Order: sequence, then C-alpha cells, then structure tokens
Amino acid sequence: MREGAPLRRGWTTGACATAAAKAASAALLTGRFPDPVAITLPRGETPAFSLARERLGDGEAFAAIVKDAGDDPDVTHGAEVWARVRWLPVGSGLVFRAGEGVGTVTKAGLPIPPGEPAINPVPRQMIRAELEGLCDAHGRALDAEVTVGVTDGARLAEKTWNGRLGILGGLSILGTTGIVHPFSCSAWIHSIHRGIDVARAERVGHVVGATGSTSEAAVRQLYPHLPVISYLDMGDFAGGLLKYLRRHPVERLTIAGGFAKLAKLAQGALDLHSGRSQVDLEFLAALARDLGADGDLGGRILRANTAKEALDLCAAAGLDIAGLVGSRALGTVREALRGAPVAAEVVVVDRAGLVIAHAR
Repeated sequence: MREGAPLRRGWTTGACATAAAKAASAALLTGRFPDPVAITLPRGETPAFSLARERLGDGEAFAAIVKDAGDDPDVTHGAEVWARVRWLPVGSGLVFRAGEGVGTVTKAGLPIPPGEPAINPVPRQMIRAELEGLCDAHGRALDAEVTVGVTDGARLAEKTWNGRLGILGGLSILGTTGIVHPFSCSAWIHSIHRGIDVARAERVGHVVGATGSTSEAAVRQLYPHLPVISYLDMGDFAGGLLKYLRRHPVERLTIAGGFAKLAKLAQGALDLHSGRSQVDLEFLAALARDLGADGDLGGRILRANTAKEALDLCAAAGLDIAGLVGSRALGTVREALRGAPVAAEVVVVDRAGLVIAHAR
C-alpha cells in the first residue's frame, strides 16, 4: 500500500451471499445470470459483484462470488461464497440452509437460535429483500430454499471464534452494513460481547478475559473445569469487556495477561494496545518504592528498556512487584465495573506461562 493512502473497504460475507443468491434466483427466473450482479446494502449503497462460478440445472441455480475484504486482514478475504437456490411448493416461504463451509448454531445467546444455519439476521434480510424484488417483478411468491456455503469454510472457521460460540461445521455469514471497514476494532469488541451473551445464555457464571494464548493457557491450568465458552479472546480490549459486563454481569470474572499488559491496566488504561497506551516506568518505580526499593533500584527501573526488565530487577531484589501490579489492575477493573455484581480477579502471567501473581 502507498504510505498515507486510505485503506480500501471490502464486502462482508453477508453481502457476497446476497449477491450470489440474487444471481442464482435471477437465473432461475430468466434463464441467464446477471454478471456483474448489483445489490442494495442496508445504508443504500449499490455495489456490483462479478461471478466466479455459475451453474443452471434442473430446478436450481448456483452462483459463487470471491470475497474481497479490501485492506482488512480478514480470515475470509479471497474465500468463495456461494448460494444455491431452488423453488419450493407454494406457501413454503423462504427457507435458509447451511451448505458446506457454513456452520450451524448449537448454543443459545446468539442472534440466530440453535439448530439454524449461522446466517445472521441482516444477511437474511438482505437476501429476502433482493429475492422478493425479483419474484415481485415476475409475478410469483417467494417460496424458495437458499443454501449458502463457503468453499473451504470449515478449515477457515478454525481460525475464528465459532467453535467457542457453539457454531459448528463452518463459518458464519455476517455483516450489518455489508461493508468491511479495515481492521475494525469494533468488530473485535462485538465478538467479545457475543461471547458474553453466549456464556450468560448457557448459564456459565465464570468468564475469562485473556490478553493472549499464553495467559489463557495459564488460566486453563487454574480452572480446568471451565467450559470453552468461558474464555473470551479479550486481546487489548479490556474496556470493551468491562463496560459490557457492567450492563450484562456474570457472577465471576478473571482477567489474565502478561506483566506489561497488566501494568498498563494497573495504570488505569483500558485499551492495552501498544499504539494507544505505554508502560509508565515511573509508575513501576513508584510501586517498587512502595515495596521498599532504594533509590538505586528505583533509578535502574526508570532506565529499564522494558517492563520485563523492571520485573526482573524487582525479582532479583526480592520485591513482589507483580503482586502489586495485579492488585492495582484489580482496582482498575472494579472501578470500570462501577459496582456491577461481578466478583473479579486478576492473574499475572510471565512469558513462560507461569502465574506470578493472583489478585482476588
């Protein structure tokens, strides 16, 4: 990409599935596929999609579109999203099916009930609107089966949260606007929210927000009985997790992370990304002094290159700075929860995955 150039937007799996379903339905009605095929998005945009594959058979039609996610590092960028449409008996209405590579919902707490294909509400609405328009123009009712699939979707789904959320067999067909905005922080935060929704619906009273896989693995050792849906890939978005729990509480919360990330939380930062918050070595030096560090150690902490170096200096001096960071981080968590009935704790983990502090 050119330096300073704006990031290019892309299209959601929901928009691609809508375009594929419209192209297939048009072929059933007219005998030919529109290529490119234009659709109307929820906010009125009218993008057109080129077809990657098409097939018209006896009573059914198939169309596929290669998803372009723009400059977003989307796991489904370049995936082939397809739809197969066939007419049903009069009065059947519109029926959605999960094709190969699209998952099936098995747990409560998601926008789609258990047993249904993982095609979210807005993509369903978009497909319905496009097909109703076509059927109205040709004087027939919308009685059709729409099967949506993603080529190699089961493998791609292994890189997503679907397994944890109880979506089995493949990907979800997603999107609320039809447009992918590059590297959407809001999308990650919304995934955290949906994870909380599923845990609450399944009556799982203990959730874990981990900054990464190492800290999550450490908590799994602490609580081996917790189900997989207890674990939320919080990443850097502690604020997104805590603010949602403030309004949608669970009985118990464990925040887990490395020393540096949780040092930032201890400082009061709720966004732990390195581009938006930094470890304050003066803060760590002050904590060390509270633990009895002399002036020489305080100065060495101020000159430390990393938070880990500061941790190592304190450990060599017999000072439990990780414990104090955990306690201060727990204070930030409680402040962000604002009295919500959530019993919180903080687990600090070193780079080897060992728990070095546990603040309750």
